[in-house]
Amino acid sequence: MLGALRAACDEMGAVLVRSAHSANIKERRDASTALFDERGRMVMQAEHIPVHLGAMPSAVAAVLGERHEPGGAWILNDPYRGGTHLPDITVIAPLFHGAEPVGFAASRAHHADVGAREPGSMPADSRSLEDEGVVISPTRLDERTLRELAARMRNPRQREADLRAQLAAGRAGAERVEALIERFGLDSFRAGLGETLDYAERRTRARISELPDGVHEATDVLEAAEGDLELRLEARVEGDSITLDFSGSAEQHGGNLNCPLAVTLSACYFALRVLTDPDVPPCEGAYRPLTVVAPEGSLLNARPPAAVAAGNVETSSRVADLVLAAFGHALGQGTMNNLTLGNDDFTYYETLGGGQGACPDADGPSAVHVAMSNTLNTPIEALELEFPLRAVEYALRRGSGGAGRARGGDGVVRELEALAEMRYSLITERRRHPPPGADGGGPGARGKNLVNGEELPAKASGNLQPGDRLRIETPGGGGHGRD
Repeated sequence: MLGALRAACDEMGAVLVRSAHSANIKERRDASTALFDERGRMVMQAEHIPVHLGAMPSAVAAVLGERHEPGGAWILNDPYRGGTHLPDITVIAPLFHGAEPVGFAASRAHHADVGAREPGSMPADSRSLEDEGVVISPTRLDERTLRELAARMRNPRQREADLRAQLAAGRAGAERVEALIERFGLDSFRAGLGETLDYAERRTRARISELPDGVHEATDVLEAAEGDLELRLEARVEGDSITLDFSGSAEQHGGNLNCPLAVTLSACYFALRVLTDPDVPPCEGAYRPLTVVAPEGSLLNARPPAAVAAGNVETSSRVADLVLAAFGHALGQGTMNNLTLGNDDFTYYETLGGGQGACPDADGPSAVHVAMSNTLNTPIEALELEFPLRAVEYALRRGSGGAGRARGGDGVVRELEALAEMRYSLITERRRHPPPGADGGGPGARGKNLVNGEELPAKASGNLQPGDRLRIETPGGGGHGRD
């Protein structure tokens, strides 16, 4: 049943990507899918976006106690009621076998706009959720609701089409689950889900037990406009379980690097898989051996109405970095290099790949999306065909990887020329502090953001006129071992 569940999630993802209209989903594949049992436990996910998937159980939990019916659906994006940040909209379809509830099919996709004053709804300077767009509390999704929500966002026809693609993904999940029940019977299907969770737990605990007991510590910072915000981690390994304690980290702040607890959990789940068994079935069972401590009101467990646009993408990356650093890993670029461009006629969002950290026995890969991202790039052909942009340069940032016995991977250079007047917004990290190496390896190069050759801070927004050029040089990964 393991393979069938994974295939069902993969098919849901394929339906979503191929049905979507926005480049962000159909080209970059900034979307994720998963299946849950009737108790809200995640039983399988596709290998999509780590920051989406680890947080999606909170979205299902937000609607678990509601009254469900066959053919229904729910929608939400509220970061404090199951969401992550506002552009990530989740659609949840309850699954039934006849009149019997058997689970949920869920998809999450980053929409190119959700109605903020900044086109693309990823403002660099947001101070509250109101600045970041339309907040959707858990709501039944019918035709009227779909159209009303889309009408509050830029390019409503595209928003509506992408939401319908998510509904289609839910229907695909329902069809595959029904086929499994018809094949095995309802009792065997439910037993198989439970066995999947227990199997994943056993495999994860077995790998944790191979780690030496003890305490591992790490500190790092986020580059807020007002200065650095420190994050602290104490990781404790005890037998076949791990506790990740972030006590002592910065309090939530007035900018948008805050994240809800679901995002912090998501980053910890990703790091746990990297440290233990990346091939374990990705489900709730794999995360049972993990305890996460993040004090309420801190940067990693923010309270509403704190802004969270950067928390989901940048703070989550730093949380994963902290866990990996505590266990002696060289770090990758540690940022998604978020870029949004737009005006009243279009909105465009992308994240950029960079260098990954080296391993003890191998150089780090170059020019890839790493850690909490995992998207593709936007192909130049699609970019220039659909948007008033021209690609001036897209290349490896050679020599940006950290030195060492094994070198860190190189970042990329992405330079775009505006062909119309538009706004830009940049939410990036590792512009003041480079990604560190490990075991004597050197750090990767810091990233750079430039407009017409003038360097910008890590978080920046402004206007571009026709002919202006925006250039992003993404960080390299840290090296491993002394050269």
